[in-house]
Amino acid sequence: MSESVSTKPYMIRAIYEWCVDNGFTPHLVVMVDEETRVPMGFVKEGEIVLNINYTAIKNLQLENDAITFSARFNGVSHNIYIPVRVVKGIFARENGQGMFFEAEAPPPILPAPSGASETAARKKPSLKLVR
Repeated sequence: MSESVSTKPYMIRAIYEWCVDNGFTPHLVVMVDEETRVPMGFVKEGEIVLNINYTAIKNLQLENDAITFSARFNGVSHNIYIPVRVVKGIFARENGQGMFFEAEAPPPILPAPSGASETAARKKPSLKLVR
């Protein structure tokens, strides 16, 4: 049996739709890491809260692995990329209702094949004089 997709992206989409249907302003709470693409000047204590109302952003894509859209910050357009695993919550600004999650650690970086790393470790860098 194959590994199933997390319920988290489905819950994010459901709360987003609930907010929009009820005239609320959906906001995302995001833990920023090296894969997250947001304007770093707006990050506080490793987190950013983003207004994702359709009037504030363009081209919102709520996919199973990432949330993408474009938004303006201080008049400058930015393409935003948020891995779903770093979303800590989605809520309505007007009443605070929504859903909050545990942010997940990034997937581990796989080491290079053992033969390649041993060869690289044994070979010293050298310079060659070219005339």
